[in-house]
Amino acid sequence: MSELFEKSIRTLELPRVLALLADQAVSDEAKRRCENLRPETEPEEAERLQDQTEAARTMIGLRGSPSFSGVKPVAEALDRADRGGSLNTRELLTIAGLLTCARRTREYFNDDAAEKTAIDHLFLSLHGNRFLEDRIKSAILDEDTIADTASSELADIRRHMRAAQAKSRQILQRIISSPSYSKILQESIITQRDGRFVVPVKAEHRGDMPGLVHDISSSGATLFVEPMGVVQANNELIELEAKEKKEIERILAELSAAAASHKDDIQWDYDALVHLDVIFARGQLSYKLDCVRPVIRRDGGIQLRKARHPLLDPAKAVPIDIQLGDTFDTLVITGPNTGGKTVSLKTLGLLCLMTQCGLQIPAASGSAVSVFRAVLADVGDEQSIEQSLSTFSAHMVNIVAVLKEADQRSLVLFDELGAGTDPVEGAALAIAIIERVRQAGAKVAATTHYAELKTFAMTTAGVENASCEFDVETLCPTYRLLIGIPGKSNAFAISKRLGLPEDVIDDAKRQMSGESVRFEDVLTQLEGKRQALEKKQAEIDRLYVQRETDARKAREFREQMERAKENARSRGEAEARRILKDARDTADSVFAELSEMRKRQARAERAENENEARASLFRTLNEAEAAVGVRHEEREPIPAPSRPIRAGDLVELPGVRQPAEVVSVGKDGSLSLKAGALKMTVKANEVRLIEETERRSKQPTVTIRKGASQSFRAAAASELDIRGMETIEAETVVENFLSVAVMGRLETVTIIHGKGTGALRKAVHDILRRNKSVKSFRLGVYGEGESGVTVVTLK
Repeated sequence: MSELFEKSIRTLELPRVLALLADQAVSDEAKRRCENLRPETEPEEAERLQDQTEAARTMIGLRGSPSFSGVKPVAEALDRADRGGSLNTRELLTIAGLLTCARRTREYFNDDAAEKTAIDHLFLSLHGNRFLEDRIKSAILDEDTIADTASSELADIRRHMRAAQAKSRQILQRIISSPSYSKILQESIITQRDGRFVVPVKAEHRGDMPGLVHDISSSGATLFVEPMGVVQANNELIELEAKEKKEIERILAELSAAAASHKDDIQWDYDALVHLDVIFARGQLSYKLDCVRPVIRRDGGIQLRKARHPLLDPAKAVPIDIQLGDTFDTLVITGPNTGGKTVSLKTLGLLCLMTQCGLQIPAASGSAVSVFRAVLADVGDEQSIEQSLSTFSAHMVNIVAVLKEADQRSLVLFDELGAGTDPVEGAALAIAIIERVRQAGAKVAATTHYAELKTFAMTTAGVENASCEFDVETLCPTYRLLIGIPGKSNAFAISKRLGLPEDVIDDAKRQMSGESVRFEDVLTQLEGKRQALEKKQAEIDRLYVQRETDARKAREFREQMERAKENARSRGEAEARRILKDARDTADSVFAELSEMRKRQARAERAENENEARASLFRTLNEAEAAVGVRHEEREPIPAPSRPIRAGDLVELPGVRQPAEVVSVGKDGSLSLKAGALKMTVKANEVRLIEETERRSKQPTVTIRKGASQSFRAAAASELDIRGMETIEAETVVENFLSVAVMGRLETVTIIHGKGTGALRKAVHDILRRNKSVKSFRLGVYGEGESGVTVVTLK
């Protein structure tokens, strides 16, 4: 890279942009590399750098940037360890931090990504070493602390050290706590001198405390004595400390050797992480400056859309459009002072340099930049008193160097070309210099005030005018760059607005040649027509945008209406299907319930007929038995009732332990009985009346509400209400209820337990699962009590 190219890089302020880049990097080495970046001169290399930056920017947008905080230089430490040296704790922790960073960066990378990127190989090349990383971190807690667990020998030594310290302190504590020593001690404290535990003794009582004197106070009144009883414990502690130091040195040497054995891998990880740090710094800067990736061209063409100078405030910078190298190879920029000509020139050169450094540029999408072998700039006033150079001479020194180096792969930038000397000679020199650089094949952009250069651009093929717009009414530049239109200096208009007398301005106009006046008038007319055309074009653009917006809104409204209509039809069909399904489910449920009711009614009728048949058969057998005088066994005599039997009484048949309820008493004295589902008719003298006292003992009682109870005949009950009972109480009642229901040959019974917390329902279901007489059970359905009741089917 030539000295002039280096000087142009500084002139175009690339180092300031690289300083912004360095701020985005984390490691010191990455910051240094960012500041030392230099433009690549081959399109392939620039394309590769752009690929890397784009990959990093994409990853940052998806999952943030990886952390590079642990990337610190380790080469010197690894070289010393490789030569057999022992590293200190700080150096080993630095190596462990680097290994941690390599591991986490490798974990950050997504191997399963669908698209491969230009930096995948850097992630995949990271080695890491979790074993060595954990080994160092578990052994070294911080720069000043080695963990007890670093080795079993160190743990044993420190255990003995603590025991020796405790022993010394215990002896000294007895001394300072003893009343016999209170007179000879200066203070009742334990302190240390030269690493040994001592007590402060008054100088006049030196002989009363046998031991070793380690120190004397500045006044001489206090001696720091190590009592003889503590000497042995302190000696043991000193020996243990020496062993501890030796063991720590051995541990550090062992860890250093382990790091040295992986020297190449660790150093590779460091270099790869620094490289990634630089790449991700470029991605971060792209986000910060709101940049885009430029298209790399190989034909020398440049097309910048809405380009901004990266060092200007984005909120204030006016974007400009610049093109060069397609239909023209030279751009002559004219306009008033402070109008933005130099900024436009610097923006062109700086964005080319940024592209060749792998940086994305602050411009609109679709911007394209060629890669130049050299960007040569003569910008700014470089007059030097020490070198006796005037402004013109300083510029000419640079221009001479430019003419020597410029070739077809060069971009040459001239600011105020030919300024600083006679205008006629300066304009002629400027045209000659531009022609010579064009002959060398370079692309040229130059700023000037000379009207001759404006004419040259208008009349020469391959040369194009451009101007920086200036609002004469407000005396403010708009900083817009207009390609194809020469600019005016506007000196007369600006002077008039600033208060220069009219007659002075008129005198100045008379001094101008007729040709110059006509040329300025033509430029004035062109400028007026351009502004009028721009206003019309702006109105056309506004109407076009409004039309497109209205058309888009109409399309969106139509699509929304279509979607709404489709959604309404879908919802209507779904609702109709739901209603039809609910109706069918309800009908099925009603039909099933009717079928079940018919089945229950049929079973009840069959049971009643069966009971009548059984009773009739029983009476027939009794009559037959009486007729033939058959006696199978001696029966106990039936005791006479204490009163006439009435409806509602409980009686017992001879030989049957099951009580039966008297339903009614016939005119002939016969009794209609009911025992569960069994019904029969017998004579009064064939049954035994169950007296009131006995009746109370046989009849179970079920509590319906806690604190209130009523008795019922279990033999006839098909429903049990246990709401409000405790779980233990309910278990007994439910078991008795089921036993009576089975004896009464009931097929289905209902237990009412209520909803509540569900505890009572769970207890009932547990009982039903254990009971062998239960065939199945279920919760009630709508109309039966739902989850508040359980319907039980008995075997």
